[in-house]
Amino acid sequence: MFVTNALPVTNAGYTVRTHRVALAQRELGLAPHVVTRPGYPLGQGVRDARARVDVDGVPYHRLLPWLPAADPVRDVAQGARLAGRLIDELRPGVLHAVSNHQNAAVALAAGRRHGLRVVYEVRGFLEDSWLSRDPAHSPDDDFYRLTRALETRRMAEADAVVTLGEAMRAEIVSRGVDPAKVFTVPNGVDDAFLEPLPDGAPLRAELGIAPDATVVGLTSSFYGYEGIGTLIDAAALLRDRGTPVVLLLVGDGPERGALERRAAERGVRAVFTGRVPVAAVRGYHAVLDVFAVPRTADRVCQLVTPLKPIEAMAGGIPVIASDVKALREIVEPGVTGTLTLPEDPGAWADSLGSLIYSPERRRKIGQAGRDQVRAERTWRAVASRYRAAYAIE
Repeated sequence: MFVTNALPVTNAGYTVRTHRVALAQRELGLAPHVVTRPGYPLGQGVRDARARVDVDGVPYHRLLPWLPAADPVRDVAQGARLAGRLIDELRPGVLHAVSNHQNAAVALAAGRRHGLRVVYEVRGFLEDSWLSRDPAHSPDDDFYRLTRALETRRMAEADAVVTLGEAMRAEIVSRGVDPAKVFTVPNGVDDAFLEPLPDGAPLRAELGIAPDATVVGLTSSFYGYEGIGTLIDAAALLRDRGTPVVLLLVGDGPERGALERRAAERGVRAVFTGRVPVAAVRGYHAVLDVFAVPRTADRVCQLVTPLKPIEAMAGGIPVIASDVKALREIVEPGVTGTLTLPEDPGAWADSLGSLIYSPERRRKIGQAGRDQVRAERTWRAVASRYRAAYAIE
């Protein structure tokens, strides 16, 4: 599996999915090896030149030693050459590249050289993420057009394409990629996420949150398209209506400073924790009464299905999310969660208020969400879908 970055150095949704998929594939009798982009992690300023690191028994290989290439074409050639040594040693049956197009290009070059099937897993659309991060960005910009073209080319060249949801699959097919070779492998959770949550009282006390406070929160990277500002504004409206809530915002990112100022200006009690270890996430879930996914209506949010709400649903926490296409694939309104208008603080305050006033409704929604995840969204269940993409019987 060719990836951009990985555990144990980089802890993010991308790296967590990589690791959980590898663990689940191993349980299914496969023997996955993960290979990071040439130069990683040295190129990120991390002084760790080990050629291999094992995490929970999964081998992670680094393509080292490495020198920055003069241009992208030479960079791909260098990556394929370094990967070729591993291919000769490991003799894999298939090469599995994961977003973005640079990883796919390396895998395709190596695959052609060694006569191997290449699967490209599209976990997002880089150009649309870029577009959503700055109002000055435009679909007419060279970066957007070139990145979209390169991504589409790699999808077309791969023997199979894997993606995370039906909205993403439809987007890929709309670019002219053969629908027969596009497979959906959604996000999932470890079985451990389905176990009862730990007692949240000690962490509440540590965070300075009163035992009887209503806590709404999320675990996320703090980018504009996550819509966290809408959640803060909704909390201010709820306070004005006499229904105060505490926001628990777990994560970090470029928007954190602006969000902290926004909460302070609106007089909203918001606890910002920064990033926390993966193993600690369920402890923070245990503090929550409601898990929020206030994503904007940006194109990237319409298409890409996130992992975090599925983890919360596994713990029986009721989820409220923006009504965008990708989140409709996760949340069935009124059954496994609540959907409301994106970027509309009033609608968010109304939906949150109805959940807050009905503990029994929260309990039923939380249980239904957990049941759905148990039935359909464990890593073991979703990882079996890779066999079709790999052309393994």
